[in-house]
Amino acid sequence: MEPWELDFHWLELRHKLKHLNKTDALPDLRAIMLLIGIQEYGRIKDNFTKEEKQDLMHVAACTLLEADGYYTFSGRDDEGWPHWDVTIPFQTKGSDLQEKILKTNILKYFENL
Repeated sequence: MEPWELDFHWLELRHKLKHLNKTDALPDLRAIMLLIGIQEYGRIKDNFTKEEKQDLMHVAACTLLEADGYYTFSGRDDEGWPHWDVTIPFQTKGSDLQEKILKTNILKYFENL
């Protein structure tokens, strides 16, 4: 995908999520990762703790990178949290490239919903 296409589709997704969530601001990468984490966790609470939010972001990252073979789903624990095994260490350097990979996989994630 060309950089302009990624930017276009990313902005389009952000606008769709803003509309669906009835918020005033466009969600950023972190907010979208949190939404994916909650979706994959499968449980909704009024307030997640800071630690739970970090765990939800990790759930989202593993879910998104599983498609590229970095992680393999291994199951859920007694509290329902999903877990993955590392298949290929994610050693991509540079935050811009990491962000591009995540955005690309987020777009694929929402296409497949």
